Amino acid sequence: MKKAIPFFLTFATIVSFAFVTTNTGKSKHINVVIDAGHGGSDFGATSSSSNEKQIVAQITDKIKFLNKNENVTIHLTRIGDQFLSLSDRSALINKIKPDLVLSLHINQNANVAKSGMEFYVATESIANEKSNEIAVELRNKFIRNTTIKSSEVKKAPFYILKKSEVPAVLVELGYMSNLDDREYLTNDLEQNKIAATIVEFISELK
Repeated sequence: MKKAIPFFLTFATIVSFAFVTTNTGKSKHINVVIDAGHGGSDFGATSSSSNEKQIVAQITDKIKFLNKNENVTIHLTRIGDQFLSLSDRSALINKIKPDLVLSLHINQNANVAKSGMEFYVATESIANEKSNEIAVELRNKFIRNTTIKSSEVKKAPFYILKKSEVPAVLVELGYMSNLDDREYLTNDLEQNKIAATIVEFISELK
């Protein structure tokens, strides 16, 4: 019986190694559409020194530039200063079928004291649950990485959010009408922080 013990231990060792999973697969490839709001004749929110279409384009370009992850592909709805209708944007998004859509905008309000980032999802979207989950995580990422305040995730029937057949979040990066927000959004270093936060978040998508 004693001779059988070494054989049993050897067999058990071989069996245990058979159940160890080796991670030989590649990381999941992530496709993300960044939708820079407005463009062309549509300036969006404006001030005497800047406008929404320029700022979101600058941040979008930084996102594209900062993404060095070979497992992440960034698609843009608009390249440069061009007008693109909402229906054209959503058609492009649904053709690509990305893992996520981030639509970047800047707010404006008659109340100049109103400030901060806002995150929106649409209840009408077929991917509402996942969109909401992503919006909450993205908001938390911005709270950790930046100094600008962020409101809770909100619901809104925005066209891009409703028509996208994939998870989609619209981000109002701040208020053009608020002096502090405007200075923040037009500052090159702060734009880099916004872009880097988005790139970092995208690279962590599962």
